[in-house]
Amino acid sequence: MSPSFFEIVQLSNGDYALRRIDDDSAPLVRISFSQEAREMMEDRDMNVAKAMIAAGIEAVGDITHDIDWEEDDVDAIDPQPSYTLH
Repeated sequence: MSPSFFEIVQLSNGDYALRRIDDDSAPLVRISFSQEAREMMEDRDMNVAKAMIAAGIEAVGDITHDIDWEEDDVDAIDPQPSYTLH
């Protein structure tokens, strides 16, 4: 399989997206900021979107090594309560 190259783009609605360079289908990730968040970031929203995507990619790499991705195990996992992380 040939390697994929990705780009971060700003969509026409102002959202940021991660997509394959050679593919115009739906983006892999989409980040949307509220107007209030954009004002607080003072035109640094693209940098924040880049950092969020980089952190997500790094987190996936970290958890991929810790998870056994066998389909049979999915039903055995107890649902955990959700928490807000800051």
